[in-house]
Amino acid sequence: MTRKYIDCREYPSEMNCSVALSADSDDELIEAAVQHAVAVHHHADTPEFRSQLRALFHEGTPPVEAPRAA
Repeated sequence: MTRKYIDCREYPSEMNCSVALSADSDDELIEAAVQHAVAVHHHADTPEFRSQLRALFHEGTPPVEAPRAA
């Protein structure tokens, strides 16, 4: 099983969020990412939003240094 991650630092926002989340499964990562996005970034938890988040997953672990913005 390949570890996956999603990194807020790739998507600049007004709050300059520096959170990066990683997990061993897509299901675990999507749940953590949705909880973060809803609580911190005030997104709505919809099937479409979950699909958009899944498309942003990367294989591996987040880099220590901030990645360049998308």
